[in-house]
Amino acid sequence: MDDYQAGSDVLFILLGAIMVLAMHSGFAFLEVGTVRAKNQVNALVKIIADFAMSTIAYFFIGFSVAYGVDFFSGAEVLAEKHGYELVKFFFLLTFAAAIPAIISGGIAERARFNPQLLATFVLVAALYPFFEGITWNGNYGVQDWIASKFGAEFHDFAGSVVVHAMGGWVALTAVLLLGHRHGRYDKDGRVNAHPPSSIPFLALGAWILSVGWFGFNVMSAQTIDAVSGLVAANSLMAMVGGILAALFVGKNDPGFVHNGPLAGLVAVCAGSDVMHPLGALTTGAVAGALFVWLFTLTQNRWKIDDVLGVWPLHGLCGAWGGIACGIFGSTALGGMGGVSLMSQLVGTSLGIVIALLGGFVIYGAIKATIGLRLDQEQEYRGADLSIHNIAASPEYDR
Repeated sequence: MDDYQAGSDVLFILLGAIMVLAMHSGFAFLEVGTVRAKNQVNALVKIIADFAMSTIAYFFIGFSVAYGVDFFSGAEVLAEKHGYELVKFFFLLTFAAAIPAIISGGIAERARFNPQLLATFVLVAALYPFFEGITWNGNYGVQDWIASKFGAEFHDFAGSVVVHAMGGWVALTAVLLLGHRHGRYDKDGRVNAHPPSSIPFLALGAWILSVGWFGFNVMSAQTIDAVSGLVAANSLMAMVGGILAALFVGKNDPGFVHNGPLAGLVAVCAGSDVMHPLGALTTGAVAGALFVWLFTLTQNRWKIDDVLGVWPLHGLCGAWGGIACGIFGSTALGGMGGVSLMSQLVGTSLGIVIALLGGFVIYGAIKATIGLRLDQEQEYRGADLSIHNIAASPEYDR
């Protein structure tokens, strides 16, 4: 029976890893559909190259930083208990690799390729696993301190803060250090639209992400005996809440509509195992409306050229999710309990501070040494031709 249980757990978490791996194609097509046509190839190459670099960084350094486990043993040792630690690494790697995938959308159309790969390595080897280990492995006694002060540990079941807020707030630092795309805002402060190149690709990316998210959330239980249908139901309700809120607040804009489910799913990650479905629906609806309002505000009023709106979507909706867990996870609002609003505020704030400080250090150092940005001529030609020497739809002489 022990072998059967271990084998079942390996299969369970492996299926989760595959579903979250598939989400990275969603990140790719969401970016492909949003950027201008001259930057589509770059979007596809960035996501797959960042995933490969993330794997190396997390395998050799990051997983050990977070969990104190390394893989410098013989294969016979690694295969114990059906290789569960190896598959757990695969699953958690797909979460870690979401950090550069999130950032990719914010810095699109003007970031240099190799410096971003370097940033990916440092983020996934050091910064992300530092906060991951604090939250999910109890490193440095932070969770014990939060529990002693506020009555419960910081709760983030599937990464509203650990993954999404972390990625979104690091992305903000990169976007600010890069500056806006040439021509996005003129000298008089007018906003010049850079419309999406393909709504169908944007929608495809959103659908892939939405489907994969049920692996992201449900399989965060990590063992088959801990799986909960409540997580699936709450993910569904938050997703549709985000869609409907974005549909109405965004006045039928397809870009907002297809980011609506993502906003809801980002927000529900933290409390998907403790909320009532009505709490999840409310959490998702608030997130969908929040994304539309803050995307418009940041782009048009604050002149922050975050191409895919990853700071509002992941950074701010992720922070809302961390806080919402403390609200709707309480027994007073139909939740499972075991959470504290103050613990959620402290843990969420800690994640934001680490992301901001780490992001400014990493991207600031790269900017000061080797540079972050394409030159104006390269940006005008587009990242596809400037970096990869081919367009998404090349015109051949016949």
